[in-house]
Amino acid sequence: MRKFFLTALAGLGAAGALTLAVAPSAAQNASLAMLGQLDRGQWELRFRDGEPSQRICLREGSDLIQLRHRGANCSRLVVENGARQVTVQYTCRGNGYGRTSVRRESATLAQVESQGIAGGRPFQFSAEARRVGACH
Repeated sequence: MRKFFLTALAGLGAAGALTLAVAPSAAQNASLAMLGQLDRGQWELRFRDGEPSQRICLREGSDLIQLRHRGANCSRLVVENGARQVTVQYTCRGNGYGRTSVRRESATLAQVESQGIAGGRPFQFSAEARRVGACH
């Protein structure tokens, strides 16, 4: 009986490990459909900490995920993929990492919160992102 119990327990452990190994991969491939509902164009980021506002050309909604690591090739893990909010954790090998949440209020207005390490320095911000026109 004891041998059966240990064998069953080992089997459950292997199944659990397999589930954990598959879950992040599945999460990474999850579609961030909510971000696709944001209008493309010129967006203004108004930071709540008093930092000067910034304008970006939003080619796709996922451009809001890596604002402190723009253009960097980073691996991503989808933490939350809701109808109105997404949270993505990303790692830019040798260049830091971040965790960003984007909450869509409308096709032209979103709230962004992000924190992490960029250029060897910590960052944290909360901003309102609003579409202000077409890209130049």
